[in-house]
Amino acid sequence: MDQMANELAQFSQVETWVPLKNMTTLRIGGRAHYVCYPENTVALDSIMKMIEKAGLPYKMFGKGSNLLCSDDDFEGVVIRLDRHFNDFYFKGTTVIAQAGCSIIVLANECMKNGLSGLEFASGIPATVGGTAYMNAGAYKSSMSDVIDSVFIYRNGRFEWIPVSECEYSYRTSVFQKQPDWIIIAVRMQLKQGDPDEIRDLMERRRERRMSSQPLDKPSCGSVFHNPENVPAWKLIEGIGYRGHRVGGAKVSEKHVNFIVNEDHANAEDFLSLVTEIQQKVKEQYGVDLHMEVEKFNWR
Repeated sequence: MDQMANELAQFSQVETWVPLKNMTTLRIGGRAHYVCYPENTVALDSIMKMIEKAGLPYKMFGKGSNLLCSDDDFEGVVIRLDRHFNDFYFKGTTVIAQAGCSIIVLANECMKNGLSGLEFASGIPATVGGTAYMNAGAYKSSMSDVIDSVFIYRNGRFEWIPVSECEYSYRTSVFQKQPDWIIIAVRMQLKQGDPDEIRDLMERRRERRMSSQPLDKPSCGSVFHNPENVPAWKLIEGIGYRGHRVGGAKVSEKHVNFIVNEDHANAEDFLSLVTEIQQKVKEQYGVDLHMEVEKFNWR
């Protein structure tokens, strides 16, 4: 290990030159020079001060389910909370979950406790922090519907901020505008419900996902935001791009708002296909399609 890795290792488990493709559901990307797994807030604070002093870029990773990483190496630090920041707590209808907790695990635990409100998230392959960051949603529900407040690290301090300061809207939040803020935990307010009814709803939606989404292929979920008045998939279907392929990236034949890594796709394959779709939809319908997926480490 080099000197920076040795210093980071004083406060965290550290890995070097880790393929980003191994940390994303799309299975695309170069390598990260450093990957850290802090065990607690003291360690995280120490790591952040170390990174700032060294002038290194950094990025928080959850499950990597909404990321398009470039093929270039990232000469910085990836920080992951899913190894240690994954506890959750119940108090009545209030749930507090650390950012590294799987939202799928949390949704199932809420079901067991007769708490309704996270059924929509029971199939999202992401962490609690990641879903709060992007205001993830499904079935006309989103995280902003249940979030009460968010525990963050900013300017060297840990503090709770109310949902009113999170600037939530469709798949966006203040955290995307403030990448130096780190989500540590989320407090959610749910409702009492019948565990059997919640379980049945989650199972019906699981069956729907299995039948309508290409879950057997690496992907980053829905690629494009839905424009007003028309779902993105209808526009992509309309330009005849079902099954269309660029290199190893392919528009799913099962759900056309999914682009799957069909055969060792690289980042340029994926982005070229995205650009083609955007251009064709603009030409045919006059509609601008915007990516829901976050681009990372692009020059």
